[in-house]
Amino acid sequence: MKLYPIETGNFKLDGGAMFGVVPKTIWNKTNPADENNLIDIAGRCLLIEEGNRLILIDTGMGNKQSDKFFGYYSLWGNFSMDKSLAKYGFHRDDITDVFMTHLHFDHCGGSVQWNKDKTGYEPAFKNAKFWSNENHWEWATKPNAREKASFLSENILPMQESGQLHFISKPGSDFEVSKELDFGIFYADGHTEKQMIPHIQFQDKTIVFCADLLPTAGHLPLPYVMGYDTRPLLTMPEKAKFLNAAADNNYYLFLEHDAHNEIITVEHTEKGVRLKERFSCSDIF
Repeated sequence: MKLYPIETGNFKLDGGAMFGVVPKTIWNKTNPADENNLIDIAGRCLLIEEGNRLILIDTGMGNKQSDKFFGYYSLWGNFSMDKSLAKYGFHRDDITDVFMTHLHFDHCGGSVQWNKDKTGYEPAFKNAKFWSNENHWEWATKPNAREKASFLSENILPMQESGQLHFISKPGSDFEVSKELDFGIFYADGHTEKQMIPHIQFQDKTIVFCADLLPTAGHLPLPYVMGYDTRPLLTMPEKAKFLNAAADNNYYLFLEHDAHNEIITVEHTEKGVRLKERFSCSDIF
């Protein structure tokens, strides 16, 4: 098995929204804001090469939205899906599976693209199966008023219309890739209904793709919950369960949204679970 970080493009988000009720004087120490109160955010996905399978976890924002839309997110840097795949000798047509932790636009927007003449949309990975789960799909396609702006139909419905959409059978089951690949899923409901957090056994390590359960290393303290979470009081015990397991088992936490920390480990301290070590992906993969 081989793992590759796929940088799809960086952006910025309001620091207050990213840290909820935590005062700026505290979160600004770990995630410094610019003059507009915006903090750096990554769109870091993960590619798994296992035998004849190429499994991509999340796909970033994509590039099909309007300039006005992207203007809200202050894009920065030179990363893109195609350039990141090409760096490792791959093309999007090589992808066999796209595993979506959840269907918010910054996690699945790159799954769908304009068709050739821009009259409609089509899957951006024409040979891939797209994986979600039934509970979350129902939640995303019939969105509540709070999340409606994050669940964009053009990012979601073309996967189903193409016949390429598949569901993980039920919460608690594992994503079956091959006998060689141990791919476990932790389901979390605090951020959104049935977000899926993959655990991958890689050599002697457990790599966990943290998605929005732990957006950045600055979110390690339990009360540091995003304002975007639909059930913040549920996020806290989910984080506690997850981080205690991460510290007990020395998980390597792959951070999708931390522009400055790629992988971290954590440990138990008197203040709770806190940062232990930082790694670049090249250190681990």
